[in-house]
Amino acid sequence: MKPVLPGATVGVLGSGQLGRMFAIAARRMGYRVHTFSPDADTPTGQVADLEVIAPYDDLDAVRRFASNVSVVTFEFENVPAPTAQAAAEHAPVRPKGEVLHTTQHRIREKTFLASGGFPLTPFRTIVTSNDLARAVADLGCPAILKTADFGYDGKGQVRVTSSAEAEAAWSSIGRVPAVLEAFIAFEKEVSVIAARGSDGAYADWGVIENRHHHHILDLSIAPADVSDTVAGQAREIARAVLEALDVVGVLCVEFFVQPGGGLLINELAPRPHNSGHLTVDASVTSQFEQQLRAVCGLPLGSTELLRPAAMANLLGDIWNPREPNWLAACARPDVKLHLYGKLAPRPGRKMGHLTALAADPGAALGMVIAARNDLR
Repeated sequence: MKPVLPGATVGVLGSGQLGRMFAIAARRMGYRVHTFSPDADTPTGQVADLEVIAPYDDLDAVRRFASNVSVVTFEFENVPAPTAQAAAEHAPVRPKGEVLHTTQHRIREKTFLASGGFPLTPFRTIVTSNDLARAVADLGCPAILKTADFGYDGKGQVRVTSSAEAEAAWSSIGRVPAVLEAFIAFEKEVSVIAARGSDGAYADWGVIENRHHHHILDLSIAPADVSDTVAGQAREIARAVLEALDVVGVLCVEFFVQPGGGLLINELAPRPHNSGHLTVDASVTSQFEQQLRAVCGLPLGSTELLRPAAMANLLGDIWNPREPNWLAACARPDVKLHLYGKLAPRPGRKMGHLTALAADPGAALGMVIAARNDLR
């Protein structure tokens, strides 16, 4: 493909914090950035050159948006597939709309992974009550029931502890198409964020360990405390996934690490990932600059980790009962503060993050937790 060079305009479908950090990286390299979403004064819009405000299903507005940029990417996977298709009529969309279509829907994603022979949690597709009964009989309980669409940060999922609870659990998520997953006893959760260029060039940031609280990512540590064998396998699987999907851009593969080191894919995210925010401060090339390089056809940058790092999410809860103590956190010289420009803090809402750099991952983790505690 013909490279999209600095000075050109890049379009972003979506306007949250991932788009914000992408736009900052793009503007630093001399690109203009336009963002498209239904909302105004957004995290991305605050730093973009142009914020287009329109519904995703206004396909004429999408086409006008795409006709004024050289390439289109997206910053979250719940952009409707017809929106990506309409944009592609006027500018290349990277990753392509088919990647979005597959990964934004759990049934399609898991079916794709299973058909490719990738290791993943045993699952069954749920469309009818009979499907649910058979799935519970096959997989046993406890199990996790998840909606096929619009699931993130624990939304749209419920634990099924017995067959008698299954129908009520399905009703609680709206009796919509879903997947039932076997409950997996795992040692830890990790992710591999990787980038792939249009020429097939590949790069990743190694394995990052993730810790969740109430189903929301709380802490990420790089490098992860896993064996070289497990790290190598995770990276090999991630590369194979990107190649099978023909990704041009950035994609995250989330894994469960089982006792003994076995790996199971939990889910895919076809864009930069919360666990990779630490790459902004800790790596030669951040995940956001790499996304720009990949979708614009530039050579991929080095993903070398300059120092071990840990990241702590800042949720809206920290603003209660008062504004966080920013001076206390910033008093730590090896801690970096990132705020997303969101207008209203709410419980569970991702408002920003802290990244700490140290000589080893454990020290970085202790430092970032202490800095977050300082905010209170």
